[in-house]
Amino acid sequence: MKLPNYEKAVVPKAKITDYLLSLIHRDGCGKAKFFMRFGFSAEQWEFLAEALKCRAIYNEVAKTEISYFGTRYIIEGTMPSPDRRNPCVRSVWFVESGSDIPSFVTAYPLKGKSK
Repeated sequence: MKLPNYEKAVVPKAKITDYLLSLIHRDGCGKAKFFMRFGFSAEQWEFLAEALKCRAIYNEVAKTEISYFGTRYIIEGTMPSPDRRNPCVRSVWFVESGSDIPSFVTAYPLKGKSK
């Protein structure tokens, strides 16, 4: 199963620049170091946003969690990167109850699977 309505998926700029690619964010700095190793940068944040969306198009949903507030979708697999090493990443998306638009929540490396 693919992420429902992946063509409508939203990846907010702040999630990338202030979290995933922020070396000063308490929880994001380790993720920033990881993604930067593969050529991603805050200055060109759109590349990471598009790579995350590509994952939703080309990879299957690995796990679904339904709650009162909506549905969380977890996708695992390789992700295109600027340096073409294409790391293995887990990304998390959320669709609120009553909505059909997937919003990006977070992404992090799959342990032992990235170069």
